[in-house]
Amino acid sequence: MTDWLLSIQNTESGHNVALFLAILAAFLHAVFGALQKGRYDPWLMRGAIDASYGLMAAPFALFVVPWPETHMWPIFLTVWLIHTFYKLLQAWAYTKGSYTVVYPVVRGTGPFFTVIGAYLLFGETFSTLQWFGVGTLLVGIFGLAAYNLRYLKTERDTLHLALVLAFITGLFVALYTTYDAYGIRATENPFTFLAWFFMIDGVFMPPVSYIHWRRMTVRPRIPPLMLRGIFGGVVAFLSFGSIMLATRLDKVGEAAVLRETSTIFAAVIGWLVLKETVGPRRVALMALIAIGAVIVEIGV
Repeated sequence: MTDWLLSIQNTESGHNVALFLAILAAFLHAVFGALQKGRYDPWLMRGAIDASYGLMAAPFALFVVPWPETHMWPIFLTVWLIHTFYKLLQAWAYTKGSYTVVYPVVRGTGPFFTVIGAYLLFGETFSTLQWFGVGTLLVGIFGLAAYNLRYLKTERDTLHLALVLAFITGLFVALYTTYDAYGIRATENPFTFLAWFFMIDGVFMPPVSYIHWRRMTVRPRIPPLMLRGIFGGVVAFLSFGSIMLATRLDKVGEAAVLRETSTIFAAVIGWLVLKETVGPRRVALMALIAIGAVIVEIGV
């Protein structure tokens, strides 16, 4: 698998595989977000997911993939710090706003700054048509945020804080997307980066979640929570692994923008599963997101 991936890197085949992986990551990321915002407290759910994928990744990191090169350890430390701040902000945002309010802003802030980061770090450039696509996508995503701010009747007392937290979280999305792409390109075997990332990344949130659980007046039962955590861990493997391999195979900026079609999947999940209101105006704004992503892809 590794040899095949490396052989198609920066080729037309690699571009097509990266396109598929980015869209797959979009869907799975929306599922992941719904899990964290769903039945259980976001802090508890994040801890259960992280514990699950950290434990699942450990045997692969320690016994299957090649060990990281010496220069990878500072990279892993930086990646861990970025993701830790991201997860704290994400969980906080979800406690202040509904899924369909927070998620679009988080994902909308990410691609624009990721494109800038990809230019500064990797020298990637976008055509004029692709920039138009990015703009179209951002209009759709931030249009959703503006609509929520104006018309949403619930959560009015925490809505402004939720949107601010979502915006800051989106900046960290851009930061981790760009830096993780740097990390996965810095090691010879991309699966070494993925296995060690998940093992290291799963360390922080479980203790935080346990402390939060101990302070709760009504504590949910651990077995059902961990069962969802295991499912979330598998989703995280597939989602994060897909987007990271996409950034290894092709342009980081394009993969980041295409992943933000997750907002569309998130709205459908929020409507069907979480029973959150969507409405025709939101549907129209989500259509802009999809159109923007298509323009970025055809504007190559």
